[in-house]
Amino acid sequence: MKPSAYSAASAAARVPAQPGAADAHRERDVHRSGAPDRDRGRGGSEDRARGAGEPVGAARGEHTHSEPPAPRPRVVVQRSSVRGQVLDALRTALLSGELRPGEVYSAPALGERFGVSATPVREAMQQLAVEGAVEVVPNRGFRVVRRGDRELAELAEVRALLEAPVWLRLSRTVPAERWAELRPLAESTVRAASSGCPATYAEADRAFHRAVLALAGNEQLVAIAGDVHRRAQWPPAGAGAGRGRAGLIADAHEHTALLDALIAGDQELVRALVGEHFTAAR
Repeated sequence: MKPSAYSAASAAARVPAQPGAADAHRERDVHRSGAPDRDRGRGGSEDRARGAGEPVGAARGEHTHSEPPAPRPRVVVQRSSVRGQVLDALRTALLSGELRPGEVYSAPALGERFGVSATPVREAMQQLAVEGAVEVVPNRGFRVVRRGDRELAELAEVRALLEAPVWLRLSRTVPAERWAELRPLAESTVRAASSGCPATYAEADRAFHRAVLALAGNEQLVAIAGDVHRRAQWPPAGAGAGRGRAGLIADAHEHTALLDALIAGDQELVRALVGEHFTAAR
């Protein structure tokens, strides 16, 4: 079997050329064309490769079909999946009050509780620290942040500045049928509130607000407003200080009332309901 150009080139790179061989080749080239083949390293080798039926790329030592393709890098999904599940579990524990404000929790202890190693717990806690729910305590773990009335009021004000003008602008430009498409999301907030689970309601609440803001077509607005909304949902310090089931139901019914006004095109009522919805600390 005739060796490939790739194998021949490799062998030539290992074996030193015989003295005088290059001169002899140059003399033959001069005799044939009257000038040395200065580009023999490029054109000459490629011409010989083509003459032998080999692809040009092979003559330069490039990989060809004679070698198997490089394996694709492995995609590790398990760790990311565990981290996401731990993050969801921690958020639920925070919203339900299971993780109490002011208390310090270590990643190994929480990992044992969830049946995982400390690494995904630590990564999830770092994300919660970014969201303002916990703070890092060096050499100890993570302390659940105490939320005061002032902080919650400030977050409510920021939410109002971000969302209220968008709601009012959309109320003048979005047709009634588009608002009607959001009816299932508004009703899901009522069902979530009726369950009395703060974590379940928090997720349904964010989903409804996210769908409304998405009508503006501004992805940055949706992301920033969603982050502020999540921060505003972390419960304040003190047992029972958060909204109970009745408070959640009242908030959810504001969603359906707003949607009814938007579908009806009642601008005055929409303005009043938007102001009321974003006034209280939520």
